Amino acid sequence: MKKIIIAIDGYSSCGKSTLARQLADALNYTYLDSGAMYRAVTYYFLEHKIALEDAESINRVLQQIEIRFSPQEEGGHTLLNGEDIESEIRKMYVANWVSPVAAISAVRRAMVAQQQAMGKDKGIVMDGRDIGTVVFPDAELKIFLTADPEIRAQRRYKELLAKGLTPSIEQVRNNLQERDRIDSTRTDSPLRRASDAVILDNSNLNPIEQFEMALALAKVRL
Repeated sequence: MKKIIIAIDGYSSCGKSTLARQLADALNYTYLDSGAMYRAVTYYFLEHKIALEDAESINRVLQQIEIRFSPQEEGGHTLLNGEDIESEIRKMYVANWVSPVAAISAVRRAMVAQQQAMGKDKGIVMDGRDIGTVVFPDAELKIFLTADPEIRAQRRYKELLAKGLTPSIEQVRNNLQERDRIDSTRTDSPLRRASDAVILDNSNLNPIEQFEMALALAKVRL
């Protein structure tokens, strides 16, 4: 059976990663979490105290950053230069800086190059903000996820609580609003729906219903 590329874009906390993992498992594809890649870069910048306006330092350290993902059977964790940083990059102090870092053109160019290299043989599912528009504009299936902002905030809040983190719902709501604003208005690769993407509003769908709809779309493409 031929292999395709599935690109899933959408707003923060729409369940992009959950859907992408489900599809990758069902199709025996590789799941690539582009959001985790930008979180990894953000974590690296914070750890090494790289100022976002310091273009020289940014260009230098980007040459030192390699991001990979462990196999699905091992949880698909994010590896930064071989180190598993999955739990650290999900924390709020990283989330608060992801969008500003991701808006830097040099960062986007470096990550897009790594992403395209990972997908050269197809058979992948990738989620993010610009996958169907910039990273893989020729992807055979493009899905644009959306949901009511308050529903997204509640989902993200419960997810963080389940991980033992204790932000307020207001902090989560503000973080999502700011990330959406930055992602949608940045000059380089803004968040937008590809003209040939299928819109999937999951405000009133559970993960199984969403998955079944997306899998049906994938089977048509296959």
